[in-house]
Order: sequence, then C-alpha cells, then structure tokens
Amino acid sequence: MIDPAFVQTMARYNAWQNDNLYTAAASLTDEARRQNRGAFFNSIHATFCHLLWGDRMWLSRFAGTPKPSVPGSESARMIEGWSELLAERRVTDALIGEWAATLSPDWLAGDLTWVSGMARREFTRPKALLVMHMFNHQTHHRGQVHAMLTAAGATPHDTDLMLLEAL
Repeated sequence: MIDPAFVQTMARYNAWQNDNLYTAAASLTDEARRQNRGAFFNSIHATFCHLLWGDRMWLSRFAGTPKPSVPGSESARMIEGWSELLAERRVTDALIGEWAATLSPDWLAGDLTWVSGMARREFTRPKALLVMHMFNHQTHHRGQVHAMLTAAGATPHDTDLMLLEAL
C-alpha cells in the first residue's frame, strides 16, 4: 500500500507546507487570523489548532507521544496564543519527521486498535491506511487555510507536492 519512503516524503511535505502557511498567516493581524471566514472551523487560527490537534492525536496512537490536552470537541480552541501555536506546530512537525524516519515496512503492514473519543467506540484498521488518513487530513485542512489566507489578502507560496524535491 505505502512504504516508509512515502511516509518520510509526506512528513517533509507537511513541514514544508506548514511553514508556508504559517509564514503567510503571520503577515495578517491576530484579528484577521481569528475572523470567521465561513470554513468548518471558522477561522485560520481555529483550523490551525484543529490540524495540530489531529496530528498530535494520531502521533499518540502511532508513536506513543502525549495525547492533546483537550478533547476533539475543543480542538479548534486548543491553543490561544499565536506564538505558542507556531512553536507547537514546529515541535509537532519535527516529531512527525522523527517518527517517519523510524518506520519499517513491517510496522506499516500491521493493524492498529484504538478507542476513538469522538466516535466513542473501538476501531481496528490497517496502520498504512491510518497514516494515509493523517496526511490526507492535513492536506484537507491546509487547503481550507490556504483559501482563507488568500481571501484575507495573504500570499502563500506554491503547494504542489512535485515542487518539494526542487527546494
């Protein structure tokens, strides 16, 4: 399905794009980042918070790192301050990269069983599928952030995965 090289590439892409979008978002005022822009989590800041929450939750399941400090229902309000959010994003991106660097084909071939607090039930799914889900979730919400940033007048750089190797 996928191999460690794919996961490592997606981890690098994740960090690259987070840097891209956070840099663009930093050009806005805090008020502009928190403005309700009609997205699922309303604002740029809230969507960034939810995305960080999701990454931390999946890492806790994949690598045994600490779970987020708030439940999923509070994910959009997980971190109040912009500087702290940026710092925590960088820490989490580094953790994703470190985790990706340790993966083996055998680990990816296994299953993961966990209890979802949001669904309130136990799941067992292939690890490879869940890893793809984590990266897909990132891309989905970063796309929302990109649209909100553009609408706010910020200018994020290219997001095409094929450009990653050129950097």
